[in-house]
Amino acid sequence: MMISTLGVGLQYNPALAAWFPFREQALDVMEILFDSIMAPLDGPQLMWPDAAETLDSAATQCALVGHSNYGGDFGFDPLETTSAVRRHVPLAKRFRVPWVTNHCFYSDASWANVWSSPLQFSKAEVARVAERARNLQEIYGVCLGHENAAYYRSCPGSNMPEEEFLARVIERSGTYLHLDLHNLFANSINHVASGYSIERFLSTIPLDRIIAIHLAGGRSLDGLYHDLHDTAVPKPVWELLDNVLSRSRPRAVILEYESHLLFEDGKKLDHARSVDLVLADLECARRAWDHAYGAKSRRTTREEAA
Repeated sequence: MMISTLGVGLQYNPALAAWFPFREQALDVMEILFDSIMAPLDGPQLMWPDAAETLDSAATQCALVGHSNYGGDFGFDPLETTSAVRRHVPLAKRFRVPWVTNHCFYSDASWANVWSSPLQFSKAEVARVAERARNLQEIYGVCLGHENAAYYRSCPGSNMPEEEFLARVIERSGTYLHLDLHNLFANSINHVASGYSIERFLSTIPLDRIIAIHLAGGRSLDGLYHDLHDTAVPKPVWELLDNVLSRSRPRAVILEYESHLLFEDGKKLDHARSVDLVLADLECARRAWDHAYGAKSRRTTREEAA
């Protein structure tokens, strides 16, 4: 499949849209969090009415791509009954996205107990998950990428490292990888006692299959580091970005924020400072991209050059 190179952008969700001035930004790409705009499965609508107007307007300014957290992609319900097929696939077609990425979670129609429920990293699950991934990519009709998860405990029965599991799934299914660098950072803190290694992860995954990269921030609470998406991107994650951009060629780098206001040094920021924080992160991401690939490699700079 042909995959367009886009550049640097933001994930769209209502929590961020409530206070961040999306329409004023010259973004290369906006990632639609399908879960946040889809209508309930027991109703007739595809999405919330105000979402269509907002995203149709955004599409005139930047490229749109899709992301799914709670689609039930890798749960055990029949694929055709999942949110992914019943809502996210038609949303992907509605907005003509060039790719969709999903989270490597177990989930079902209840959306419960999902965020810290990673897949079982086992040979049996490689086969089952790869088959669902291959079928789902065919249903979408565009490239499908899988995001590495931040998790607190490994799933019982796991018998291989996460990175080996992802590499085998991608090879077997013909799909792609959505590399979340903050999730890597969080896991390296929370699983240091078990020998979690970022370098081993990056040396094992197929770098040539990275379709996009997520960046975010988080905080330590009650003895664990949490992927809360409510702070600036930490310095070690920026260093990881430079590392990966020098070794691969993703099509987009996307920043995530999921709070009504952001935090700095444990204190909640006001509206103006929160906006400044996002804008500063965006500029850092653009500099990293341009350093790796050249000043006219992003969508907005290509259009300016033309």
